[in-house]
Amino acid sequence: MDQLLKAVEESSLREEPLEFEIGDTVDVHTRILEGDKERIQIFNGVVIARRGGGTRETFTVRRIVAGEGVERTFPVHSPKIAKLDVLRHGRTRRAKLYYLRDRVGKATRLAERRPKKKQ
Repeated sequence: MDQLLKAVEESSLREEPLEFEIGDTVDVHTRILEGDKERIQIFNGVVIARRGGGTRETFTVRRIVAGEGVERTFPVHSPKIAKLDVLRHGRTRRAKLYYLRDRVGKATRLAERRPKKKQ
């Protein structure tokens, strides 16, 4: 049964996986359908969480709009995500950055990290 589930999920996985980590500041380019027209909307923010695995993997991006925190969760393998640009690499020491929810202003900044080299 497990092999059958894996085979079905394989077809839905993204060919080129999105490469980002927790703490990165990203631009998520999302396809939006309005009637019969399609446009791309950009959601900019810090990746505060990544959870799940396979086709169910999601990540949460947080940003501040008009002094109010806004979080949005995206499925990693969704065809609605056109592309993901990593703008900054933030240095973190934990897997979930939920503590950023309690912080305001400059306290929400993360130290810059050097990106890991591909081997």
